[in-house]
Amino acid sequence: MSDRTRKLLIGTSNVGKAHELRQLLDGWHLLTLADFPALQPPPETGETFEANAALKARYYAAHTGLWTLADDSGLEVEALAGAPGIHSARYAGASATDAENVAKLLAELQRTNDPERRARFVCVIALASPDGRAWLFRGMCRGRIAHAPRGDGGFGYDPIFVPEGESLTFSELSAEEKQRRSHRARALAQARDFLLSLRDDEPCAR
Repeated sequence: MSDRTRKLLIGTSNVGKAHELRQLLDGWHLLTLADFPALQPPPETGETFEANAALKARYYAAHTGLWTLADDSGLEVEALAGAPGIHSARYAGASATDAENVAKLLAELQRTNDPERRARFVCVIALASPDGRAWLFRGMCRGRIAHAPRGDGGFGYDPIFVPEGESLTFSELSAEEKQRRSHRARALAQARDFLLSLRDDEPCAR
């Protein structure tokens, strides 16, 4: 059947992330958690990106009966021993804004006196079926941390992340250029290939 008849739940409440995934998964009938307002998110108790992505995907698939795509992603800074890592979204506190997270990271990094400021974005995407099966796909983008936020695009740590080979931050790059380089796009390309390989008798292939 046509890709446009395929139904897939994106297990996120992050508007920026959902927008990126919609662009990268054009051709599917995509639903988000906004379509299930009564469904509460599960506690993210995993200690790795892989564990948290699988936990979320399996939870939402089981509660909705839909094939579900969920991701866990974050920024790992070399001089901060990999922090903020899995705590990236709440680095400055449970209800911290993107700007507060960025400000804390810049302050912490300044204290290290690290001249290279090497970092990497990591994304692990999990695809889960309602019967509990799950598949994991990992993407990574290396770069460095800028000294101050630049640009108006993107979300999260995009204004301070400069990918390798670039002088612009993710927030300064066009959406198309960011998609070409990003950790999420690299993981999603693998997940998309897997979705396309599913047999016609799999529910999300209908």
